[in-house]
This record gives sequence, structure tokens and C-alpha cells, in this order.
Amino acid sequence: MLSTSQNPLLTIETEYGQSIWMDNLSRDLLESGELAKLITTRGVLGITSNPAIFEKAIVGNAIYDTEIKAGIQANKSLNDIYESLIFTDIRHACDVLLPVYEQTKGIDGYVSIEVPPTIATDTASTISEARRYHAAINRPNVMIKIPGTPEGLPAVEQMIGEGISINVTLLFSVESYVQTAWAYIRGLETRVAKGEDISNISSVASFFLSRIDTNIDAKLDSLIKQTEDSGKIEKIAALKGKIAIANAKVAYQEYKQIIATERWQQLAAKGARVQRLLWASTGTKDPSYSDVMYVDGLVGNDTVNTLPPSTIEACADHCDPANRIEAGVDEAYRLVASLKDSDVNIDLDAVMDELLIDGIDKFVKPFDSLMKSLDGKVKALTPA
Repeated sequence: MLSTSQNPLLTIETEYGQSIWMDNLSRDLLESGELAKLITTRGVLGITSNPAIFEKAIVGNAIYDTEIKAGIQANKSLNDIYESLIFTDIRHACDVLLPVYEQTKGIDGYVSIEVPPTIATDTASTISEARRYHAAINRPNVMIKIPGTPEGLPAVEQMIGEGISINVTLLFSVESYVQTAWAYIRGLETRVAKGEDISNISSVASFFLSRIDTNIDAKLDSLIKQTEDSGKIEKIAALKGKIAIANAKVAYQEYKQIIATERWQQLAAKGARVQRLLWASTGTKDPSYSDVMYVDGLVGNDTVNTLPPSTIEACADHCDPANRIEAGVDEAYRLVASLKDSDVNIDLDAVMDELLIDGIDKFVKPFDSLMKSLDGKVKALTPA
């Protein structure tokens, strides 16, 4: 076990300007004091949650039974019981992270909670739920997650305009990120036009990584099986495990161009905070790759990396921090462009569209499963 002074996670934060958040939340984590410990020993500066995380936390865990029974006695609906459980955890996590929020002057210390994934393509419902979640949780350091779908981005703009901090999730393509950045800017401009403060609003754009490589690697493997040409095989194989990080580096270059515009500079002069790129889906799926490849490969200033617990521990043990987000940028553009090579011919835009649809499904299914399991628990705990 490394001492705090030797922890590469802290080096990433103090020397390279990247914040480490954790992609995990449960009542056990809160009540055991483990989250507070991770803040001090692992430099965790924020928490992200999603329906899959809540399903894992709640299903089969008796720690929630007392609150479920209280909901039953109060004649709460299944959805109200569900929200009671997750809102309690989010509030508690916000309280634990409040000192981080205050010490960083609102840059970090956030806890993200996602609006129901079933409304990812419904702008009006997303706006309504984001407002309601924000008001119900009632913490300055809660960050509402809204999917970066075409229907979600108008909701992002609206919420930023209302002064609510937003985590835009499920971003895969560079173009989707660019649209997200301008939605954030338009929201801030709306507040400025009304004479309202913009200095206390934060936003992150959650750019997913490992799922990109998983999808594209499968396509590359299929191409390799279809050819016996050793030259082609070598060319195709050289792309494996490379596209997600390259794509993220391209997105970071877009970020730099956006914050260099006069339009952004006018907002910055009024106290606006940059919308940081957040690297998500950073647990390595392919065991043949480094378990910290999506950490080491994308260390850079004014970014966030949200890591599952296992990746946090792996990084604390053997990350090798360096400012790599700015390294090999030309190569990153070349790698992305090489997908159009006649020997490869992978449509990256189509892949990103496929990943977005699949990403929503990956949140809807655990949400539905959680509600079904919770319904069973409510029935089991209801007095005969």
C-alpha cells in the first residue's frame, strides 16, 4: 500500500490539474466512513452515480430495509420509495464532499445523479425531472446528469440557464461533445442576459472511453479474420485499443479551441467556469490492456477522470502520471482518420450512434431491474 505522499492519484491532481472522481456510491460506502477515507487517502474529489450503480448498491442489501419499511408505512409509491433511497444517499455523499466543494471554491466536491434513463429522448420530461431532483436533494454540490442526446442538450441549456450544475453524460463522438459545449455556453449567456450570476455554476461533459474500444476492437477482429494478407492484418491490428484515447485527445483539442473564442472569453471575464471534459467508462474491459490505460493516457489540465474503485486502487499502485493529453495529438488525428482506410472502412459516426443507443439501454435495463427487485422487496417487507 502506497503512502499518501506516494500516491500517483494525488500527483495527477496537484501537478497536472486533473481531478479524480469515483464512479461508485452505496450506503455502505457512506456509513462505514470509506468515502471520507478515500477523499484523504486517494484524493477522490467527486462522485458519479448511475442506475447501474444504484442497482448494485440496493438489490440484496439489507442496509436499506429500515427506510423501505418506513416508506411502506407511509403508504409511499414504489417510485417514491426508490427516490427516497437514492436521494438520501446523494445528500449524504454531498455532505461528506462539501468540504472539498468549499475548499476548491465549487470546482470539485460534486455528487452526480442521473435523471431517469427512460426519459433520455424526452426534452420536456428531462427538464422537469432535473428541476425536481435538484430541488429535492437541495445541496449546493449536487450535479444533475442529463444524457447528451439530441433531446437532452436543449435540457442542458435550459438547466444551465436556470443556474443548475449539470453533468452531460453518454458522450461518445467529438461532434456531440462540441454541441454539448455550446449548449453550456448558451445557457450561461442566457443568465448573463438576465443579469444573473454565472460564477457558481459548474458542468462536466462525460466522454465515454472503454466502450468505444470494445466496439471497434470487435469490428477490427472481424476484419482480421476475413483476410490472410499479413500486411493488412498488421495495419488493422495496430488500431486495436487506440481509438478511444485518440478520439478523446481530438475532443480536448476542440475544447481548447472553444475556450479560446471571444464568445467564451466574454463569459470567463464574468466568472464563468470552463465545462471540463470528464473521462468516463475508464475501467479497462480487455484484460490484455493495461488496467490504467484510460488514466495514464489522458492526464491533462482542466479535466476530470471518474474511476471505478478497482481502477482507483490500480492507479494508486502503478499509474505513471504525465501530461499525455497533449502528447501525440497529430497521431491521434491520424488514428481516427485511419478508420476510413479502404482496408478498414469503419464508420466512426455510425459506431458512436450505436454506442449512444446501447448506452441508454445499459442504464434503462438496470433501472428496470432495480425497480422490479425493489417491488419484490417491498412486497416481502409489507406486513401481511
